[in-house]
Amino acid sequence: MNLIHAIILAIIEGLTEFLPVSSTGHMIIASSAMGIANNDFVKLFTVAIQLGAILSVVVLYFKRFFRSFDFYIKLLVAFIPAAVFGLLFSHKIDELMESALTVGITLFIGGIILLFVDKWFNNPIIEKEEDISYLTALKIGFFQCIAMIPGTSRSASTIVGGMSQKLSRTAAAEFSFFLAVPTMFAATAKKLYDFYKEGHVFTGEEVKLLAIGNVIAFIVALLAIRTFITFLERKGFVLFGWYRIIVGAVIIGLYMTGHNLEVI
Repeated sequence: MNLIHAIILAIIEGLTEFLPVSSTGHMIIASSAMGIANNDFVKLFTVAIQLGAILSVVVLYFKRFFRSFDFYIKLLVAFIPAAVFGLLFSHKIDELMESALTVGITLFIGGIILLFVDKWFNNPIIEKEEDISYLTALKIGFFQCIAMIPGTSRSASTIVGGMSQKLSRTAAAEFSFFLAVPTMFAATAKKLYDFYKEGHVFTGEEVKLLAIGNVIAFIVALLAIRTFITFLERKGFVLFGWYRIIVGAVIIGLYMTGHNLEVI
């Protein structure tokens, strides 16, 4: 991985982390297209720069993060399922991250679901985070576990999960953003621990790539969040659904016709 690779992946991460299109899936496909070797540092990089994007949520919603202790309890409750599943199946998740075909299939299936989400869940009764119960937070947390399959999208899983529990589109999206903070902090910490446990030591170049990647992902995500919320309130999920279907179909088609899309 070189500096240009890192910048491109960081821009992709910042643009897609909060959209229901799978940032990880897009980074896997981009890595494959650019011929980036899938070594331990690259695996760490694609997770760690998500932390930069997630920090944009803390900045944009700063006051919301210090409003009540109850807010933290709800995030903890929603975070627990992903923490348990992530620890139990971390090796399997890493294996799936090497499969471009998996990304294509999950993008396609998820796109079909997004075409109908606005019709399925069109009678919300929860407009604010403070009205979310602990049980509802836990259920949303289980939806987040689905996103461990690359291409599913953590954002899509948790927003759809929230809407299935009677949250409005905006409330579900914002709770998804908030839940991303402890989730990605934990995922990054786990990746760093594994990296050092396996005997790796960062080179100066790798530290530079991580720093630049996180800064770029942070800046791009700041712009993407506000745009996404405004678009979601006005248009819903249909456009994202068609985008996922088209991209997923292209990936599956390329794979079926013998093109090598697997991460090296």
